[in-house]
Amino acid sequence: MAKDKVEFVCSECGDSFAKWSGQCSSCKSWNCMSEVEVVSSSSGGASGGRFAGYAGEQIKVVALGEVEATQESQQSTGIGEVDRVLGGGLIQGSVVLIGGDPGIGKSTLLLQIMAKLSMSMEALYVTGEESLKQIAMRSKRLEVDSAKLNLLTETQAEKIIATSQKLKPKVMVVDSIQTIYTEELTSAPGSVAQVRESTARLVRYAKQTGTAIFLVGHVTKDGSLAGPRVLEHMVDTVLYFEGESGSRYRVIRAIKNRFGAVNELGVFAMTESGLKEISNPSAIFLAGHETPVAGTVTLVTKEGTRPLLVELQALVDESHLSNPRRVAVGLEQNRLAMLLAVLHRHSGVVTHDQDIFVNVVGGVKVVEPAADLAIILSIISSLKDRPTPDGTVVFGEIGLVGEVRPIPGGEERLREAAKLGFSRAIIPKANRPKKAIKGIEVIAVSRLSEAIAALF
Repeated sequence: MAKDKVEFVCSECGDSFAKWSGQCSSCKSWNCMSEVEVVSSSSGGASGGRFAGYAGEQIKVVALGEVEATQESQQSTGIGEVDRVLGGGLIQGSVVLIGGDPGIGKSTLLLQIMAKLSMSMEALYVTGEESLKQIAMRSKRLEVDSAKLNLLTETQAEKIIATSQKLKPKVMVVDSIQTIYTEELTSAPGSVAQVRESTARLVRYAKQTGTAIFLVGHVTKDGSLAGPRVLEHMVDTVLYFEGESGSRYRVIRAIKNRFGAVNELGVFAMTESGLKEISNPSAIFLAGHETPVAGTVTLVTKEGTRPLLVELQALVDESHLSNPRRVAVGLEQNRLAMLLAVLHRHSGVVTHDQDIFVNVVGGVKVVEPAADLAIILSIISSLKDRPTPDGTVVFGEIGLVGEVRPIPGGEERLREAAKLGFSRAIIPKANRPKKAIKGIEVIAVSRLSEAIAALF
């Protein structure tokens, strides 16, 4: 007789507990416990049932030196920005998880990718949320050649795998993993147990057959992937689809990638005929001012392996509040407070009676410390109402004692700025290139005071 047992599973980390509690003791998240029924068999205990199958098996141990390390062949998806984020292309047997807000373009992009791949290989698009007619209408609107793309509407993991074993596709899309369930569990589709077990089955199938699988995942209110945190550990690559509401630009960011660099960035523009890749994203993130404007500084940041030029704007205004506001959009709030303290201590610039707003134009998020120098110089430019010289780029980290510290990839950033027509760069002294870069004047500084004097 099968006996039902109830467990309480954390939706964040996937850990299970015998009793409900308001906070998960493993990941310290609040109000994340959900009740799950677990069917356990009464036959066989820990000694006889669970490990009995391993009694007579010979497990082979292989030395690392005996394993042949071959480079995995990569298949281009036909879209350069997607290949960049994936680390060069699609790997056989890899599992890619794509998350993003509803309506941001996940299904649109995957349909474009699958239509291109179906021209050269067997491809299968599995949908659990839409009908075949809806996909056909989207394909017609996007004007993609999807005549050879195979479609399947199914939500049971066992039937999806059985169909794939007959069709033998080289690449497969499952849209979305929250709608997939396995009949061996009694919980509803989308629950922690169903998402975890369905993903495990699909990952196992991908590794055994060499099929590349794209999984579409829902996101929560705070923007993280819905379901257990272990879901991101099970797959090979995790991509986040980002985009500001009302903006036509979309960004794919690699959070995890076993076959390439993390934090790699792919930029797209949403059009009537689908997502179009933008090979030079710096051009769209730089606003073209007719005359120099106070409070704006051009920053050379780096996303993965790609240098990216963005415009950083600051507005400093007299505050009528007892506690002046400090607002950072696209930047770290605590780092802004630290930089203001350094500015006061080592340059004598007082901002305790000013409201300060700092924004990265275009909805880009800059998390690296290379933006420190640009933040401070844009604040001084707005405070003194003095425009920065045209054609100037800035990057560098600021230390607590007022020094300008070096950052990785300085020469690559300078070459990208020179390629876009910038003629002057204020950089850390340790990042000075050994050979002069044609078309750009390099001003190397070691202290914050030197950078302020060099800018104006």
